[in-house]
Amino acid sequence: MAAHYGTQLADRRLGDEAGVFDMRFGPLMAILLGVFALVQPMLPLATTPAFAQDAAEMPPMPRPRPDRDGRPVIASPEISPDNPATEAITAITSTPQPVTLTALITPDSAPITDGLVWRIFDAAPTANGEIAMAAKSEDGTATFSLPPGEYLVHIAYGRAQISDTLTVTPGENQKTYILEAGALRLNAAVTGDIPIPPNLLSFEIFTSGDEATRTPVAQGVQPNEIVTINSGTYHVVSHFGAINAVVRADLQVEPGQLTDATLYHLASQVSFKLVSEAGGEAIADVDWTIKTSDGATIFTELGAFPTTVLAEGTYLVLAKQGDQVFNREFEVKPGPPQDIEVLTTAF
Repeated sequence: MAAHYGTQLADRRLGDEAGVFDMRFGPLMAILLGVFALVQPMLPLATTPAFAQDAAEMPPMPRPRPDRDGRPVIASPEISPDNPATEAITAITSTPQPVTLTALITPDSAPITDGLVWRIFDAAPTANGEIAMAAKSEDGTATFSLPPGEYLVHIAYGRAQISDTLTVTPGENQKTYILEAGALRLNAAVTGDIPIPPNLLSFEIFTSGDEATRTPVAQGVQPNEIVTINSGTYHVVSHFGAINAVVRADLQVEPGQLTDATLYHLASQVSFKLVSEAGGEAIADVDWTIKTSDGATIFTELGAFPTTVLAEGTYLVLAKQGDQVFNREFEVKPGPPQDIEVLTTAF
């Protein structure tokens, strides 16, 4: 009874205290609850911790930021080989197109009308690595029919030549090439302006540079022959006769100009005869040998009256008739042709 009374008394006190609390703090709680009701929709969802959610409850994923360095990958549309569009494209890219090519010596010169050789090659090599020639022409203005694509063009004008590219597209194709070519005309004489018979002269033209790196441009060039070559510096060799009368020079060829050059030889044309007395008749069937001052043999011939060309210097001539050998030392000086007599009385 006492215990029950104590419990009731305690409950009453708690009730009284709760009533007091309600009376004191009830209005304040009402205000706070009203404010919380207004503020709650504005709070971010992130304030409520969530450690696990189903896929259906996941919020939308943010879009990825664009890659400024990336490039869109666009799949090529599949085109059937029988598609009319494919057939039209193939027809355009394989049908030969008109091509007209011209060449100039210099940028301000007139077109070259003849003497040209045009060769057109496919830019892509064949399966065995060779470059196939697609067309050739020797007309001044070359006209071709070529399928669209890339080509290599080689143009030769005399010994002047260039190589360049050509792109053929659907429609009319025209292109002009600049050769930057010049010409060289060579001659030679003996010092003192003594003319040399043309049949004893020949020239060689090489690229410039060291002897080990020079390449031949033209050989067997005759005197006064006009040689068309690319502009630049060339190494020229003049041969007077076939032994040792040789002159070399470096010459400059300008575009659009003819360069005339005369080279001078320190040499002479020399004839030999074996005689029994000075001014006598030449003896036949003689074996001739000519040696330089250091003993090198530079000329041999069988006959009564041999003739050759020798550079300036001292030589030894040997004339053999049967078992007998006759000799003489002689000197060659630049000048007109000279005769050398070998007497049978001299050993």
